[in-house]
Amino acid sequence: MKSVTSLILILGIAVGVRAQKIQAFKKVSLGKQVFELHNVTGEIIKFQGKEVLKIERDLTALPFDSTNLEATVDEPHYAGLIGLDDFENGTIEVKMYSQLQNPAPYSGVAGFIGVYFKIQESDSAFEGIYVRPKVGRISNQLFRNHAVQYISYPHYKFDTLRKIAPFKYEGSAPVALNEWITMRIEVNGETAEMFINNMKYSSFIVDKMLGSNKKGSIGLYVDIGTIGYFKDLKVTKKALEVRQESGNRAVKI
Repeated sequence: MKSVTSLILILGIAVGVRAQKIQAFKKVSLGKQVFELHNVTGEIIKFQGKEVLKIERDLTALPFDSTNLEATVDEPHYAGLIGLDDFENGTIEVKMYSQLQNPAPYSGVAGFIGVYFKIQESDSAFEGIYVRPKVGRISNQLFRNHAVQYISYPHYKFDTLRKIAPFKYEGSAPVALNEWITMRIEVNGETAEMFINNMKYSSFIVDKMLGSNKKGSIGLYVDIGTIGYFKDLKVTKKALEVRQESGNRAVKI
């Protein structure tokens, strides 16, 4: 009886801790959309005449180490959309605006802002595409080529990808600080394409995403030294399209 009682007590403590962890995430509502803040601070404010979601990375909850970038960036710091945890194929579109914190906590701050998707429960894995607006229009092509970044958490963050496949998972885009950017991501099977500011053609494509998770939730992301503003998030789920290279036809399955 004693061992059974002890087991029940341990299970009760474990469930209680898990419940406390779940309840610890602050929630904010923007219109009909509710967001859960994971390692970011956030609030709904009026910005340029419209209500927006403002978030910044919480360095208390998730510390940053400039001497160990690989371990402390591209982590689960995002505002997650509640009520949609089965996104697999389709479109994610959002308007976003980034500013640099002043003073900046790190000299390499570039206005990191973007979208996480296919986020797994407990933040164990996700895909992500984000931009570095500070270098989007800089007069240096090498830096411009770092304006867009794909990552696949936890194994393929920016630093790892830059070492094993230089520039394959990075690209350029006409983005800048202190202005609204419309990002649209089209996810189709293992492929993800990013469109900026309603351009007809994509600025960036991931031919084959590196994560193994098929579906999950969606989050709005910022990283170190960035103040991010978001509005007009739209998510559309679609059937998988099998494209045939010999023509422009696509078969939905």
